[in-house]
Amino acid sequence: MVVTLLAETSLFELAVPCAVFAGEGYDLVLCATAEGGTQRAPGGLRLTAENGLEPLREADLIVVPACMMDGYAPPAALLDALREAHARGARIASLCSGAFVLAAAGLLDGRPAATHWMYAEELRRRHPNVRVDDRSLYVDDGSILTSAGTAAAIDLCLHIVRGDYGTAAAAEIGRRMVVAPHREGDQTQYAPPPAPAPPRADGVGPVLDWALARLHRPLPIAELASRAGMSPRTFGRHFAAEVGVTPLKWLNQQRLARARELLETTDLGVDAVAERSGLGSADSLRQHFHRALSTTPVAYRRTFQGGTPQGLSGN
Repeated sequence: MVVTLLAETSLFELAVPCAVFAGEGYDLVLCATAEGGTQRAPGGLRLTAENGLEPLREADLIVVPACMMDGYAPPAALLDALREAHARGARIASLCSGAFVLAAAGLLDGRPAATHWMYAEELRRRHPNVRVDDRSLYVDDGSILTSAGTAAAIDLCLHIVRGDYGTAAAAEIGRRMVVAPHREGDQTQYAPPPAPAPPRADGVGPVLDWALARLHRPLPIAELASRAGMSPRTFGRHFAAEVGVTPLKWLNQQRLARARELLETTDLGVDAVAERSGLGSADSLRQHFHRALSTTPVAYRRTFQGGTPQGLSGN
C-alpha cells in the first residue's frame, strides 16, 4: 500500500495511516509527489520520501492524506497516477481534505464522498458533480473511500483493516492507539449549531430575540406572528425570506442548540435539559438528537464532557 506525501500536508492525517497500517499485514510505502522527494509540512518541517510516484502503479491500496486548502493544486502527474490506479482496480482512500485531490482527478464524480464539515460547501462549489456527504465520519463506496476530518481518518483506516483482516485485528489496533475501534454517530455532532440570524430592527430580528429568551415554553407560530404585527401566513413568508428556514424549523434548531449547550456545560439530567430547551420530554430530546445528530444525549455529553455527570439518566 502507498501513502502519498502532499505539499503542505497535515501531519496528523499523514501519521494516521502510518500508525494504523505499518506492520499490520500491509507493505507500507511513502511516495513523494514533488521532484526531489521532499515536501513541506507545517512548522517549517521537511518530509522526505525515498520513492516518487512509481509505487502507485502496482499498489492495491493508496491513501491520500489531507492537503492544505490555500491554493494547493495537485500535481498533474499525481492525478494521472491516481486515475491509472483506479482504472486497474486499486482501492483509493482520502482523509479529510484529501477528497479535493480525488475530486480533481475526477474519481468522485457521481459518487458520495465525505470530507471535513468545514470544507463540505467548498467541495460542493469546486466539484458540483460530487455527492458531498457532510454527515458521515467516512464513506466506503467500494474502490473509493473518503473520510471526514482528523479523528475520522482513524475511523476510516480502522474500517479498512476491519474489512481486510477482521474485527479483532481492528480492535487490537484501536487498543494500541487508545481509540475506539468504531465510533457511534456522525460528524454533525461536532459541527457548531447554526447561529441565529442577526437582529434587525425593521424585520423579524426582535421576534427572534424574544423567542430565544423563551425557548423553554410553548411558542406557537401565531404568537410569534402577533408579536411581529403580522398574520401567521405573512409572518411565515417574511421569516423564511430573512432567516432562510421556516419558523418551526428555526425553533427546533435553536432548541437543539440550547440542549447541546446544556449537555456540554451543566450536570442537568436529560429530563431537565429537555424541559429547559423546550423540547418537552426526555423521549422527545432523544428523538431530536437521533434525527439531527445520529447520537443520544448521553453519548453526546460523554463526548464533550468526558464522563457521565452525577444526576444524568436515560439515553
